[in-house]
Amino acid sequence: MGGQFLIRGLQYGIYILEGVVCVSLASHGRWRRLKGLCLYVTLLFGLDGVARSAVLNYFGWDSSQFRYFYWLTDVVLALGAFLLTCSFFRRACAREEKLWFFVRKVLVFVFVLVIAVSALVLTRHYSKLFTYFIIEFSQNLYFSCLILNTMLYVMIQQLAIDDDELGLLVCGMGVQFAGEAAFLALFTLTAGDSFARDLIPFLSPACTLGMLLTWIYAITKTTQAAPAREQRGRRASWVEAIAD
Repeated sequence: MGGQFLIRGLQYGIYILEGVVCVSLASHGRWRRLKGLCLYVTLLFGLDGVARSAVLNYFGWDSSQFRYFYWLTDVVLALGAFLLTCSFFRRACAREEKLWFFVRKVLVFVFVLVIAVSALVLTRHYSKLFTYFIIEFSQNLYFSCLILNTMLYVMIQQLAIDDDELGLLVCGMGVQFAGEAAFLALFTLTAGDSFARDLIPFLSPACTLGMLLTWIYAITKTTQAAPAREQRGRRASWVEAIAD
């Protein structure tokens, strides 16, 4: 009973913070500059907060309809997270077109690689091709987002980008992706035993709360992005090394 009450509390807390993020974007006049973030939070609320809850209440937790809908929406959210990560890369490379040309090719390569690796599941599971593929694709895409987000944070530090808002937004995404990675690692290492099943319902929502709180702080407490003014020489040499 206490566990279910806590899970409900985490879920409602997420819904409230998603609304706070949207309100903060509008009240601080940043929704135009952060369209990708606004769309992702709206998508997260619409699918996870509204659509999944409606399907769950109508069909029940153990229904095949809910399982199919859950994993289909998970793919959509994973794609949204990947595109949001790409938009953060674009912002970080706003003044470095040569670097962005290189990064863009890397992002396309990673996405194609995720599709190819996920498609390998089709050679092992012929009876449930669709369900196995979407689960594998979603998991691989989240893991790729975790790696890309870490690389993005390192790149921001190396380029000495004077943009605290972007840094905090990237950190927030890192909290969320770390939760997804921990979810998959825990389930795999414990082979889905009772301990993992009891802990997993709290892990992902807690990381989502951390992400939303970090985003709210980034939107409300940081100043507008300023042009980079320091370490120009180091940044130029670093860009040239990467691009070449």
